[in-house]
Amino acid sequence: MAFKPLHDRVLVRRVESEDKTKGGLIIPDSAKEKPAEGVVVACGEGTRKESGELIDMAVKAGDRVLFGKWSGTEVSIDGEELLIMKESDILGIIADAAEAQAA
Repeated sequence: MAFKPLHDRVLVRRVESEDKTKGGLIIPDSAKEKPAEGVVVACGEGTRKESGELIDMAVKAGDRVLFGKWSGTEVSIDGEELLIMKESDILGIIADAAEAQAA
């Protein structure tokens, strides 16, 4: 991808939600909410303190993250719908089941 976010911005691809409930009911597209979960595609280099020192990003490309319902700005890059948001809009990183058990 030929796009790199600046400063403390993050580029996120939404993860699509399930089409069925646990009980087997099919959810129509009109009733679905936009998912608040995504995968980080690209990150900026971080923000700077007043002294000029760089504060590294807490997320990296490939991390699965949870963000607020109204977070970010929707953009279309290379025909794909993505979100650009500040790192502070991200609520947390979702660990894989294997990683969570190892910790």
